[in-house]
Amino acid sequence: MRVLTWNVWWRFGSWEQRQKAILTVLRDLQPDVIGLQEVWARGGENFAQWLAEELGMQWTWAASHAPERWQRRLGDSTVDFGNAVLSRWPIVDRAVTRLPAAEGNDDGRLALHARLAAPTHEVPFFTTHLTSEIHASAVRCEQVAALGEFIAAHRGGTLFPPVVTGDFNAWPDSDEIRLLGGYKTAPAVPGQVLVDAWEYAAPSAPSATWDAANPYVAAAGALSVRIDYIHVGPPGPGGLGRVRSIHRAGDGPVDGIWPSDHAAVIVDLADADPGNHWAEPRHSQ
Repeated sequence: MRVLTWNVWWRFGSWEQRQKAILTVLRDLQPDVIGLQEVWARGGENFAQWLAEELGMQWTWAASHAPERWQRRLGDSTVDFGNAVLSRWPIVDRAVTRLPAAEGNDDGRLALHARLAAPTHEVPFFTTHLTSEIHASAVRCEQVAALGEFIAAHRGGTLFPPVVTGDFNAWPDSDEIRLLGGYKTAPAVPGQVLVDAWEYAAPSAPSATWDAANPYVAAAGALSVRIDYIHVGPPGPGGLGRVRSIHRAGDGPVDGIWPSDHAAVIVDLADADPGNHWAEPRHSQ
């Protein structure tokens, strides 16, 4: 199973050209499941829906309950903001939870769950987008604690481990990422462990998903850092859900256009049934 997470930078910059570049990257990579952050919707239009229709996928999305800060940045109060899941398989259940915010600074962060009817097992899939203030680790820890409870409430009833994707706006060694994992500090939910899939990457592989090589990032004078993640629970029977490979994607221009200010992360997960074609290795394009 090929999983991708990507913050697609809402409707900032040359967004119409960027949309086409994002679609090109996704067509080339052919992910089975996609977690998206900073998805826009306006009236009857929804970026996740457009991508799903172009890619022949199912989709669901959740709009922020407090998009006003984002709308002020864009100068348009009619555009919604949220997270989405795209899937090659039916989405048989979904749930949404609001995440905690600093007092007086609620910008509508949330987590979205989609239960996917994959060929051999249902997959509990999650995507989220944590607060972005660089000093707000304490808030992100509160958000991760709420996310952990949300995962625990929706992960059951299947042997496939939970898959958690998103833009966490946090360094890999931060308190919030260690809390989410639960194997470098006490877990947010007792007994619940979620492994950062990047630990299976080649040590020399480029890792920054917020990368100063990207002109959108360079313009802000930001440091290069990995802030986008795919976490997976411990493998099920026979290695079900084991990480087979992981790397960055969407980390360069497409016909001269950088698709987003973030790079995507893509991971291949194993299926326990060796007779199923989803168990076969899938190599990057």
